Amino acid sequence: MTLIVAHRGASAYEPENSLSAFRLAHAMGADGIELDVHVTADGLPVVHHDPVLDGRPIWQLTREAVADRHLPNGEPVPTLAEALAAIDPSLFVYVEVKALEPRDDHSFLAVLDSAPMPERYHVHSFDHRIVRRLREHRSDLPTGVLSTSYPIRPVLQLEDASAETLWQQDSLVDAELIAAVHEAGARLVTWTVDDPARMWVLASLGADGICTNRPDVAKEVLG
Repeated sequence: MTLIVAHRGASAYEPENSLSAFRLAHAMGADGIELDVHVTADGLPVVHHDPVLDGRPIWQLTREAVADRHLPNGEPVPTLAEALAAIDPSLFVYVEVKALEPRDDHSFLAVLDSAPMPERYHVHSFDHRIVRRLREHRSDLPTGVLSTSYPIRPVLQLEDASAETLWQQDSLVDAELIAAVHEAGARLVTWTVDDPARMWVLASLGADGICTNRPDVAKEVLG
């Protein structure tokens, strides 16, 4: 079964990483939500893709300063805790950690632990050091690594970060890569796929998840 993962929520229809986008993704039949996290100067994980808000780096802003910023639909920028509370508990949540200082590791994990369904939360990152660190703190945390190049030895990439899911850019996914990942007992999620024909091909090849801005389209294709 290929899971439908809503990329920053149903972001083709609502502002990305907004609570409205997360709720709409559930209504459209997504199996999971992918969202992005940065951490404020005072250690609060907030949900936002870009590293800056109104021209200022999030890591330099306090939680109060972030709370004053709003998305295009008028919603405030959500904290990770607010997002996890708003997402339907039947869904998986895939948290892409954009940046995380070691001093904030435990407070980040505490947010996951205190949310409604911690057993359904996964963490992944382009910074494989973050993934490895979090896995060292929490050996049962489901983790993944992001890749925008074709991994010659994908299993080693996963092993180095203590991860079990490869998040691979769509244009570099083929049958050989999926087979290599599966042979190692790992999983492959591909991103970002909005074309129905490509969704069908990837599902036919055995991709474990398709991350898309259009979960309704994926639902029509994959059922």
